Amino acid sequence: MKKKVVIIGPAHPLRGGLASFDERLARQFQQEGFETTIYTFSLQYPNFLFPGTTQYSSEPKPTDINIKVRINSINPLNWISVGWELKQYQPDIIVIRYWLPFMGPCLGTIARLVKQNKHTKIVCIADNVLPHEKRIGDKSFTTYFLAAPHAFVTMSEKVMKDLRMFTSKPAKQIVHPLYDNFGEALAKSSAKDHLQLAQNTNIILFFGFIRKYKGLDILLEAIHLLKERNWLPNNTEWKLMVAGEFYEDRKTYDELIEKWDLSDHLILRTDFIPDSEVGYYLSAADFVIQPYRNATQSGVTPLAYHFEKPMLVTNVGGLPDLVPDRKVGLVAEPNAASIAEKIEELYQLGEDFFLPHLREEKKKYSWKILAETIVEL
Repeated sequence: MKKKVVIIGPAHPLRGGLASFDERLARQFQQEGFETTIYTFSLQYPNFLFPGTTQYSSEPKPTDINIKVRINSINPLNWISVGWELKQYQPDIIVIRYWLPFMGPCLGTIARLVKQNKHTKIVCIADNVLPHEKRIGDKSFTTYFLAAPHAFVTMSEKVMKDLRMFTSKPAKQIVHPLYDNFGEALAKSSAKDHLQLAQNTNIILFFGFIRKYKGLDILLEAIHLLKERNWLPNNTEWKLMVAGEFYEDRKTYDELIEKWDLSDHLILRTDFIPDSEVGYYLSAADFVIQPYRNATQSGVTPLAYHFEKPMLVTNVGGLPDLVPDRKVGLVAEPNAASIAEKIEELYQLGEDFFLPHLREEKKKYSWKILAETIVEL
């Protein structure tokens, strides 16, 4: 009989990076010979807690993955029902994604109920232990949840250190696998045509949800500094393309754009980017930029690796560990002057400078390694 794996976390019909990750991990477990099921949320967040326009994907449901829409994050009776269902199903392994203390009571209760069968081993993939934006209850919710799994996987040294403040249970750190489920890289010219961008425009890409900790305001100031210096890479037009949905009030950013008169150097695509469009944005870019104020790890980094795009990251959290300086990109300090300087340096070095290192480094970013690590733990 096949061994059984259940992944608990976001998946279709929910959208976003966590859902893409869980679906790709499920496919890897299937390749490894496991009977694999994802238990996702019927209600992930109450609407008043969700900062975007919708929690749901417009993409078709995957036909190759067994996804059960079961979990209500705010209904304790549902947690008991799901926990009992999984206890009876007796999977060999349950993999729980943990990214937000709000989910601690729900996921911790389900895990405790399942463990009563004395068979299922529970491994948590911890994206964050301490959240980027602190709220009341974070520590108690996290403490409650972290007591439940048998073992943990982290994807940055920062998360591992945070984890060790709460538990000494077995844990292993790996690198975030490549997002290789968005198709192959396209010719830059084809991607620009699809996105209706001018062929002679150099594109710096900021990709992903827009939240304060991601430092878009710092990046806008850096763009202002470059504009003031009348800087032009390769004597061509250049623009910053912001591709991702606002997860906070955009007024602050609009005011900065108006204050510094940046419209001519910006392309704003601030609706949610569906999975089917992701490859076009990455393929059209010269570089990917992550001007974060703080970070653990970032899903944008393995995305850039997959499309072989050099990166500019700030020297915070686990980002410099994932982006070796002057090999796969450059590391700046989290301030506008340093970021502006490094943007200039990226264009001086050129994409070809980084390609050999990108192609070698990306070999570490394997879904097989993640699946094997979970089984080993």
